[in-house]
Amino acid sequence: MESIAFKKGQNLCGYTITQVTPLETIDSLMVQLEHIKTKARHIHILNKDKENTFGVFFRTVPQDSSGVAHILEHTVLCGSKEFNVRDPFFSMIKRSLSTFMNAFTASDWTMYPFSTQNPKDYYNLMNVYLDAAFFPRIDELSFKQEGHRLETIETEDKDIELEYKGVVYNEMKGAMSSPAQVLGRSLLASLYPDTTYRYNSGGEPSEIPTLTWENLKDFHAEYYHPSNSYFYTYGNLPLEETLLFIGKKVLDKFERLDIDSKVPSQPRWDTPRKATQAYAYSDPEDLSKKYQACVAWLTCDIKDSFEILVLTVLEQILLGNSASPLRKALIDSNLGTALSDSTGFDSDNRDTLFTCGLKDITKDSVKQVEDIIFSTIEKLADKGIDQNLIDSAIHQIEFHRKEITNTPYPFGIKLLLSFAGTLIHDGDPVSCVNIDDDLDKLKKQIKKGLFLEKKLRQYFLENSHRVLFTLEPDTTLEQKNIQETKKELKALLKQMTQKDLEQIKKDAKILEELQEKEEDVSVLPTLDLVDVPPEIEIIKPDTVKNVTFSTCYDKATSGILYFTCPMGAGNIPTDLFALVPFFCQSFINSGTKKHSYEKIAELMDMYTGGISATPFSGSYFSKEAQSHSFLALQGKVLDRNVERLFDLIKEFVEAYSFKDFDRLKSLLLQYQAGMEASIVSNGHRYAISLASRHLSQASYINELWHGIAQYKFIKGITEQFKTDDKKNKILETLSKNLGKIAKSVLTRGNIKPAIIGDKSSITVAEKRIKAIHKKLSNDSESSFFTPDISFKQDLPYDGWYTNTSVSFVGQSFKTVRMTHEDSPGLAVISKILRSLYLHREIREKGGAYGGFAIYNPEEGLFSFGSYRDPHIKRTLDVYKKACDFISNGDYSQTDIKEAILQVCSEIDKPETPGPAAMKAFYRDITKLDDDIRRQFKDSLLKLDKKRIQDIAESYFTINETLKGTAVISSKASLEQANIQLSLEEKQLNLFKI
Repeated sequence: MESIAFKKGQNLCGYTITQVTPLETIDSLMVQLEHIKTKARHIHILNKDKENTFGVFFRTVPQDSSGVAHILEHTVLCGSKEFNVRDPFFSMIKRSLSTFMNAFTASDWTMYPFSTQNPKDYYNLMNVYLDAAFFPRIDELSFKQEGHRLETIETEDKDIELEYKGVVYNEMKGAMSSPAQVLGRSLLASLYPDTTYRYNSGGEPSEIPTLTWENLKDFHAEYYHPSNSYFYTYGNLPLEETLLFIGKKVLDKFERLDIDSKVPSQPRWDTPRKATQAYAYSDPEDLSKKYQACVAWLTCDIKDSFEILVLTVLEQILLGNSASPLRKALIDSNLGTALSDSTGFDSDNRDTLFTCGLKDITKDSVKQVEDIIFSTIEKLADKGIDQNLIDSAIHQIEFHRKEITNTPYPFGIKLLLSFAGTLIHDGDPVSCVNIDDDLDKLKKQIKKGLFLEKKLRQYFLENSHRVLFTLEPDTTLEQKNIQETKKELKALLKQMTQKDLEQIKKDAKILEELQEKEEDVSVLPTLDLVDVPPEIEIIKPDTVKNVTFSTCYDKATSGILYFTCPMGAGNIPTDLFALVPFFCQSFINSGTKKHSYEKIAELMDMYTGGISATPFSGSYFSKEAQSHSFLALQGKVLDRNVERLFDLIKEFVEAYSFKDFDRLKSLLLQYQAGMEASIVSNGHRYAISLASRHLSQASYINELWHGIAQYKFIKGITEQFKTDDKKNKILETLSKNLGKIAKSVLTRGNIKPAIIGDKSSITVAEKRIKAIHKKLSNDSESSFFTPDISFKQDLPYDGWYTNTSVSFVGQSFKTVRMTHEDSPGLAVISKILRSLYLHREIREKGGAYGGFAIYNPEEGLFSFGSYRDPHIKRTLDVYKKACDFISNGDYSQTDIKEAILQVCSEIDKPETPGPAAMKAFYRDITKLDDDIRRQFKDSLLKLDKKRIQDIAESYFTINETLKGTAVISSKASLEQANIQLSLEEKQLNLFKI
């Protein structure tokens, strides 16, 4: 990357360039600048990536847990000086081809980033983002909508009661229903009692109502100033134009201020401490093993890049895989099922922290967990760390810095998040990307001997700034919280005059009218359909000499080879089908006939970027639409280690073993714990899966493999362990069944390998794949179909209860698949409904964190969903009215154009070469050919209002009995909803998760 255009000390568009640094591993150049007038800092990463990223962020330092930083993040996006509309942020999602738009609140910064491939879009979005951040309206009604407000409700006895509403209020009620969130927030409060980290920057539900509108405006005035700001740009657009744009729009209008927003270092303790925190758990029958215990240490300063690297390596050594000594010691203790929430090294705060522990333990086991942690670390410090563990840890760091992907965020966003914390605490962002010098220094220190062992003593054994933290279940806590809130509201009501109550009603009415009001958003910039590239990205397999068996893609993948191999699941015995996801876990993680699971884990980390097996189910995109089911064995590796990857693949395929019963039991318990933890954080996905499970065979298999059905199936196996005399018998049966699955998929005619990377690596891989293939049994042909598994045809109307103080409401019904001419219209309708109806009704009015519509073109299913929702009955009514809304045609051609832009944004989302080729290969596997994709996009770009209305009338006027409905919530909320639903003579069937 040439650095001729930019030089240190150069003045550029009102800025001084403070540093210019090549970032060779990502073929980029980092230019650091400081605005001369305001001292705003700007980081630009110049490269050839056409997916350009912009971000502006501020150091924000809350002094309480009222959620001021979080509520401000929401509220500044509700209208600004130039764009005086109610919701410019969500409106721009419709008027853009962005590949990413969001805002984040961390413990000590607030960020507003986006990415797009379209230059016009880039400046449109930057204009709106800058106006929102620096010149927001922050009006009182927006604060009440997004933060918190009081509303009156009339009871059955005609009494008046008060209730709290607000998007952030309900979001945080949902967030704090999760044990992981409670543990993470409480740990910060315990470990940093003297700094901003002791406060919940998201907001504690009990404290959010203490925040006033004036507090919010003051917080903006204090922190959202150019002198406390950091700008970030990434990609191939000219830096000068961006700087001039920011200068004219914002910086020229401000003078420098001296803003003291620095976060001091936490004063260190002389003696360790203990802390305990309760979390709401509603099942008194299942209480004894629902504790978590962990030890957390305050470690190094975030600005010390070398020590950050040391701790990252120690994290990998201690906890990185199942062979890691601390992970293994904790899991093998059989005291719990999985590592505790928050386990790992966290380098985002001013002082970094390291945590490890165990979940699903008894109260009596807390001390044992602490003893295991210290005895394991002491043993390593005394006897030395195995060199293989060190080598594999360093290899993992080298691999992941070389791999460039756009998952889960565009790479430009991921890069920003990797150094934002360092930057806001006045560290050097270059040190977060260019780690070669630190890596060389570390390797030299390790060679001298016992370097990492000394660091174990420094950071863990001799570090008195630590806390032994216990998370304990409390079956009365949720009810206590509800009662306290009711008591608080009753006290407030007593203090209120009739005039106060009238004002609350008046505010509610004004807010509702504002939410209902049709707005003219033409003031906002927009793209037009002519800005959408009409073509689709087409990636075809390449021809490489002597590669005849595998599908191959000769791509520039930064020295990494990607391997994937789908294997049909159609010959798996039907009574074992629910076991397939766990088979995928255990096939890779339970050892082989040659090596223990520890040795396999060590080899994988030392030589590969990971090997996995994953189950997939769905329907072919061809007109016949048969259901397919397959497993994919995947791996990725640096070019120099291709042979090593296939040594391991060969061992898995030829020497698989499920004979280590203790390991099988441990894997089952970890798998169950992982699913259990995901239910509240992904409740909307589980609810939609439950709602659609009887609409098609593929949907049923999806629920069986990935939904609550899978969780219940696994829990059914682990429940049997409670009777010790059965344990070995159960594990023996499980072992035999896993072997049957392996035998049914690992046959010569049933594999379809693909390789992506450099030609020379592809050639090496092909030889190894052919040799492995030759040794497979020849029992069956390809089985990329779903066996005939029967399922109920009646559509669910269910409520599923678990530990949550908010609800997730899902509803699904059948439409048509991607090959049908109506399919593009259904995709557009999903965006119209979300933007014009569900967002307003479920989020703005209902106070849920999100409401959305999803069209699944593979299965031809249309779904509604809500996330962290305070309502059930009301939301189900909204879904009914949403169908009426779309059928009535109360939307314009402009609305349709904006929805088309959103669909195109998803279709054209870019990927880096390796993952892009992988997606192309799986399109071929599932028969999604380029003609189907091209026809879909061509039809999409031609849609008009009449066509959309015709499609809406065809699919959205169906009877309610043709829709599947499922709600995940607390038992009390579901019972309350059934009282309301009883008036309609149909109640939810209740089930315990």
